[in-house]
Amino acid sequence: MMKFPSFFAEAPRLRVRDPLAAFLGASEDGILDYGYEDVVRLAGHSCPAVAGGYLMVIHGLSYLYDDEMPERGGVEVFMRDEPDQGTTGVLASVATLLTGAAGEAGFGGIGPTRRFARHDMLRFGAQIEGVMALRRRDTGEGVVIDIDTGAVPHAAEMAAVMPRAISGQGDATELGSFAALWQDRVRRMLIEHADDPKLIHLYDWVPEDVPLSPA
Repeated sequence: MMKFPSFFAEAPRLRVRDPLAAFLGASEDGILDYGYEDVVRLAGHSCPAVAGGYLMVIHGLSYLYDDEMPERGGVEVFMRDEPDQGTTGVLASVATLLTGAAGEAGFGGIGPTRRFARHDMLRFGAQIEGVMALRRRDTGEGVVIDIDTGAVPHAAEMAAVMPRAISGQGDATELGSFAALWQDRVRRMLIEHADDPKLIHLYDWVPEDVPLSPA
């Protein structure tokens, strides 16, 4: 059986309602629950970028929906950079999983009116100040989300083991220390700093020059 670090289960969780899931009977009332382990399965690894993307989407949806349950499929995602720049592709994949927003290869919808379509709701190269932005399709309200992973640095001990681990020269003990220290930083982001405004920054966004995708 797959065994994740125990702190994965302590990380914030996201509950959304997906009208498509409700329509097709995939879950009761279309309610879907996501945890950090889900994005790790998607990405195939756990790192500050994956954890940061997870937190950015959770905070962004909370900002837009307040006490309402977020609607999966009801939000567009805008990425500042192109998909091959840095960790943008990873962040976009996390955002797609949690929001349903997809690029041109996304679900095309059902019937002649293309109900529940999800394609062309993920865009790259957006003119935004932060890493990512979300916009509700029903109200047009938006939020820009930025992250400063420097607010949760690696432990000082990482300086001694990272070069040897990355170069492939580390022995089993060093590699074990590297992995433990790596995940400790992820743990601190998700558990100790999940609501830290120094880590995740949120800004109102009204993109009047970007037309809404059809709801």
